[in-house]
Amino acid sequence: MESLKLLLVDESATDALGARLAPLLVPGMVIFLRGDLGAGKTSLARAMLRALGYEGRVKSPTYTLLELYTVSRLHLYHFDFYRFHDPREWAEAGFRDHFCADNICLVEWPEKAEGFLPAADLTLHLKIHGVGRKAEITAGSERGNQCLLQLAKRYEDSLPHWES
Repeated sequence: MESLKLLLVDESATDALGARLAPLLVPGMVIFLRGDLGAGKTSLARAMLRALGYEGRVKSPTYTLLELYTVSRLHLYHFDFYRFHDPREWAEAGFRDHFCADNICLVEWPEKAEGFLPAADLTLHLKIHGVGRKAEITAGSERGNQCLLQLAKRYEDSLPHWES
Protein backbone atom coordinates (compact mmCIF):
# COMPACT_ATOMS: atom_id res chain seq x y z
CA MET A 1 0.00 0.00 0.00
CA GLU A 2 1.47 3.33 -1.02
CA SER A 3 -0.73 5.74 0.90
CA LEU A 4 -3.98 6.15 2.74
CA LYS A 5 -6.06 9.29 2.21
CA LEU A 6 -8.54 10.16 4.93
CA LEU A 7 -11.07 12.93 5.36
CA LEU A 8 -11.10 14.06 8.99
CA VAL A 9 -14.36 15.96 9.26
CA ASP A 10 -13.56 17.68 12.57
CA GLU A 11 -11.12 17.78 15.49
CA SER A 12 -12.56 14.62 17.03
CA ALA A 13 -11.84 12.74 13.79
CA THR A 14 -8.22 13.92 13.96
CA ASP A 15 -8.08 12.72 17.57
CA ALA A 16 -9.58 9.38 16.49
CA LEU A 17 -6.88 8.95 13.85
CA GLY A 18 -4.19 9.58 16.46
CA ALA A 19 -5.84 7.11 18.83
CA ARG A 20 -6.10 4.47 16.11
CA LEU A 21 -2.53 4.96 14.95
CA ALA A 22 -0.91 4.92 18.42
CA PRO A 23 -1.13 1.18 19.16
CA LEU A 24 0.52 0.43 15.81
CA LEU A 25 3.67 2.41 16.62
CA VAL A 26 6.78 0.46 17.55
CA PRO A 27 10.15 1.56 18.91
CA GLY A 28 12.52 2.68 16.20
CA MET A 29 9.85 4.36 14.09
CA VAL A 30 10.37 7.81 12.64
CA ILE A 31 7.18 9.67 11.75
CA PHE A 32 7.13 12.95 9.87
CA LEU A 33 4.20 15.30 10.51
CA ARG A 34 3.81 17.72 7.63
CA GLY A 35 1.36 20.56 7.09
CA ASP A 36 0.90 24.29 7.36
CA LEU A 37 0.63 26.14 10.66
CA GLY A 38 -2.62 25.16 12.32
CA ALA A 39 -3.05 21.97 10.27
CA GLY A 40 -3.23 19.81 13.40
CA LYS A 41 0.23 18.27 13.66
CA THR A 42 0.59 18.84 17.41
CA SER A 43 -3.04 17.86 17.99
CA LEU A 44 -2.41 14.57 16.22
CA ALA A 45 0.72 13.97 18.32
CA ARG A 46 -1.28 14.77 21.46
CA ALA A 47 -3.99 12.26 20.46
CA MET A 48 -1.36 9.56 19.92
CA LEU A 49 0.19 10.23 23.31
CA ARG A 50 -3.19 10.18 25.06
CA ALA A 51 -4.01 6.86 23.39
CA LEU A 52 -0.69 5.45 24.60
CA GLY A 53 -1.68 6.37 28.16
CA TYR A 54 0.25 9.59 28.71
CA GLU A 55 -1.74 11.73 31.15
CA GLY A 56 0.53 14.76 31.57
CA ARG A 57 0.57 18.01 29.66
CA VAL A 58 1.36 17.67 25.97
CA LYS A 59 2.70 20.89 24.53
CA SER A 60 4.09 21.94 21.21
CA PRO A 61 7.89 21.82 21.08
CA THR A 62 7.96 24.90 18.82
CA TYR A 63 10.27 26.87 21.12
CA THR A 64 12.17 24.01 22.76
CA LEU A 65 12.59 21.97 19.54
CA LEU A 66 12.07 18.76 21.53
CA GLU A 67 9.73 17.30 24.13
CA LEU A 68 10.27 13.82 25.58
CA TYR A 69 7.34 11.71 26.73
CA THR A 70 7.77 8.42 28.57
CA VAL A 71 4.85 6.02 28.65
CA SER A 72 5.63 2.76 30.43
CA ARG A 73 8.91 1.73 28.78
CA LEU A 74 8.22 3.66 25.60
CA HIS A 75 10.20 6.82 24.88
CA LEU A 76 8.54 9.14 22.40
CA TYR A 77 10.52 12.15 21.19
CA HIS A 78 8.43 14.96 19.70
CA PHE A 79 10.49 17.34 17.60
CA ASP A 80 9.37 20.60 16.03
CA PHE A 81 11.89 22.15 13.67
CA TYR A 82 9.79 25.16 12.68
CA ARG A 83 12.34 27.51 14.30
CA PHE A 84 15.35 25.44 13.24
CA HIS A 85 17.71 27.71 11.33
CA ASP A 86 21.29 26.63 11.86
CA PRO A 87 22.59 23.12 11.14
CA ARG A 88 24.97 23.51 14.08
CA GLU A 89 21.90 23.30 16.35
CA TRP A 90 21.47 19.69 15.22
CA ALA A 91 25.00 18.65 16.11
CA GLU A 92 25.21 20.66 19.34
CA ALA A 93 21.88 19.36 20.64
CA GLY A 94 22.77 15.71 20.03
CA PHE A 95 19.49 15.06 18.25
CA ARG A 96 21.00 12.25 16.16
CA ASP A 97 21.28 10.09 19.28
CA HIS A 98 17.50 10.11 19.78
CA PHE A 99 16.83 8.47 16.41
CA CYS A 100 17.54 4.89 17.44
CA ALA A 101 15.86 1.49 17.75
CA ASP A 102 14.61 2.23 21.29
CA ASN A 103 12.64 5.42 20.58
CA ILE A 104 9.71 6.64 18.54
CA CYS A 105 10.40 10.02 16.95
CA LEU A 106 7.60 12.32 15.78
CA VAL A 107 8.97 15.18 13.70
CA GLU A 108 7.06 18.35 12.83
CA TRP A 109 8.53 20.48 10.04
CA PRO A 110 11.04 17.80 8.93
CA GLU A 111 11.91 19.85 5.84
CA LYS A 112 13.68 22.36 8.11
CA ALA A 113 16.18 19.65 9.15
CA GLU A 114 16.49 18.03 5.76
CA GLY A 115 19.79 16.26 5.31
CA PHE A 116 20.12 15.52 9.02
CA LEU A 117 17.11 13.30 9.64
CA PRO A 118 16.85 9.61 8.88
CA ALA A 119 14.18 8.54 6.41
CA ALA A 120 10.63 8.45 7.73
CA ASP A 121 8.80 5.19 8.24
CA LEU A 122 5.53 7.11 7.92
CA THR A 123 4.72 10.60 6.72
CA LEU A 124 1.41 12.16 7.71
CA HIS A 125 0.55 15.22 5.65
CA LEU A 126 -2.33 17.24 7.07
CA LYS A 127 -4.19 19.89 5.10
CA ILE A 128 -6.94 22.15 6.37
CA HIS A 129 -10.22 21.31 4.66
CA GLY A 130 -13.19 23.38 5.85
CA VAL A 131 -13.60 22.72 9.58
CA GLY A 132 -11.73 19.43 9.22
CA ARG A 133 -8.56 18.08 7.68
CA LYS A 134 -7.39 15.92 4.84
CA ALA A 135 -4.75 13.45 5.98
CA GLU A 136 -2.51 11.59 3.57
CA ILE A 137 -0.43 8.91 5.24
CA THR A 138 2.47 7.52 3.23
CA ALA A 139 4.83 4.68 4.07
CA GLY A 140 8.56 5.21 3.57
CA SER A 141 9.81 1.81 4.76
CA GLU A 142 8.65 -1.76 5.13
CA ARG A 143 7.92 -1.11 8.81
CA GLY A 144 5.86 1.94 7.82
CA ASN A 145 4.07 -0.05 5.15
CA GLN A 146 3.09 -2.73 7.68
CA CYS A 147 1.76 -0.03 10.00
CA LEU A 148 -0.17 1.58 7.15
CA LEU A 149 -1.66 -1.77 6.09
CA GLN A 150 -2.78 -2.47 9.66
CA LEU A 151 -4.34 0.98 9.94
CA ALA A 152 -6.21 0.58 6.66
CA LYS A 153 -7.36 -2.95 7.51
CA ARG A 154 -8.45 -2.26 11.08
CA TYR A 155 -10.06 1.16 10.62
CA GLU A 156 -10.97 1.57 6.99
CA ASP A 157 -14.74 1.40 7.56
CA SER A 158 -14.78 4.07 10.26
CA LEU A 159 -12.63 6.74 8.61
CA PRO A 160 -13.99 8.33 5.41
CA HIS A 161 -11.65 8.44 2.44
CA TRP A 162 -11.27 11.25 -0.05
CA GLU A 163 -10.27 11.08 -3.65
CA SER A 164 -7.71 13.35 -5.27
